[in-house]
Amino acid sequence: MPYLHLRQICLVARNLEPVVSDIAAIMGLEICYRDPHVGKYGLENALLPVGPILLEVVAPTRDGTAAGRFLDKTGGRGGYMAIFSCDDPDGRAARANALGVRTANVIDHAPYHGVQLHPRDCRAAFIELNHTDGSDDVLGPYPPAGPDWTRAIRGDVTTALTEVVLQSPEPAALAAHWGRILDVAPAAADNGAWQLTLPNARLRVTPGQRELMSGLGFRVKDVSRVIDAARARGYVAPSNAFEIAGVTFALTA
Repeated sequence: MPYLHLRQICLVARNLEPVVSDIAAIMGLEICYRDPHVGKYGLENALLPVGPILLEVVAPTRDGTAAGRFLDKTGGRGGYMAIFSCDDPDGRAARANALGVRTANVIDHAPYHGVQLHPRDCRAAFIELNHTDGSDDVLGPYPPAGPDWTRAIRGDVTTALTEVVLQSPEPAALAAHWGRILDVAPAAADNGAWQLTLPNARLRVTPGQRELMSGLGFRVKDVSRVIDAARARGYVAPSNAFEIAGVTFALTA
């Protein structure tokens, strides 16, 4: 049966620390895995589960990496990749290719298979489509997050990652483009934004000067507690948001 849900968000930072430690401390999350496979791309990483969705931070370990070039291009805005689990990544990638969206990379680490689409063609961020054989369960095996990632799920502070925010000078056009790639119909939202709704999250495209992944939305148990934790670590945090790795973390109760 065809399906598509948000599986993982990847942010990129100049250095892994203190970004990962700050996210963990402020949001009440725990690192589940550091993936050795990313070393071949000149990266190091850490993954933190937010319920069934993984939040990953990567950082370059050498010059000349794609992630480093991305940071140079965006001026340090770190919304790097939106990763979706689905029934047929190759078939979905082939349909994207027919739209002129090139395949940038194919990852095969059985039972995991992922297809990364070219960020220049996707616009705003990388899109990856993946599938893990033998597990369509959102809490089932997911090799990029390690062998026992669900043991690191914590829900006493942050309960869900609910939204990915993209921005564009032409939000309707970007929403339509991502909608064609993902086979999800966009709908008009408030304040000139457009929205793509998935079973477990939504993608919201808002007006902005440049195309990029600008924010993430989280549901938390106590907004003021999270804001206080962000301020304690030196972040400028108004009543319901703070910025880390160039991405706005917006909070709702």
